[in-house]
Amino acid sequence: MLKNLSLQVLFFFLVFQLLSWFQTTDMLATDSTINTSFMVQTTMEDEITLAADNKTLVLYFFAPWCSVCHASIDNLQKLYEKNEQFDVIAVALDFTEKQDVLDFAQQHQLTFPIVFGNEKIKQAFKVFAYPSYYVIDEHNSIKSKSVGYSTEFGLYLRSL
Repeated sequence: MLKNLSLQVLFFFLVFQLLSWFQTTDMLATDSTINTSFMVQTTMEDEITLAADNKTLVLYFFAPWCSVCHASIDNLQKLYEKNEQFDVIAVALDFTEKQDVLDFAQQHQLTFPIVFGNEKIKQAFKVFAYPSYYVIDEHNSIKSKSVGYSTEFGLYLRSL
């Protein structure tokens, strides 16, 4: 019985890993350097770049209508609050009104920068599904990437 259960867990884990790998194959390559020239407006009407500033950056792409984004964004907020060595920037894409993004941020009480993305950013970062994550090191190289729901612990592990 225990052996059968262990085999099922192992099988599930392997299938999950294979699906995760497959989902990220169309994203930017790990160890590639990101384009740091994008100046974007935040929900607070500041302008920032989508680049690391001497610490690890989690770049989170979401859509305000995405239910998985609603489920996972709180994990990202917790990571940001508990770990000063990480910066977080959330990039809103595929929204109809800026108010949709503002409502999303207010609903989840987000304290990290949220920016209004556009189609050019979506294409440059090869975002095909939501949420999508890139972990960027202090030299603006991609350390890891992921698509879909992630726990706070999963985000932390990818960010190391």
